[in-house]
Amino acid sequence: MKMRKKSDLPVKLCPVCNRPFSWRKKWERDWENVIYCSDACRLDAKRQKTIL
Repeated sequence: MKMRKKSDLPVKLCPVCNRPFSWRKKWERDWENVIYCSDACRLDAKRQKTIL
């Protein structure tokens, strides 16, 4: 695989904090299913669902 510049990596927006986050090597096989930028945002989303 050819090296990419960081600015050329795919980007998504986190639905919890609305911040952009970039593709990471550890997400290579599962990038389509990555929703949250961090474990903290993933846990906050679960907390919000239980409150509502």
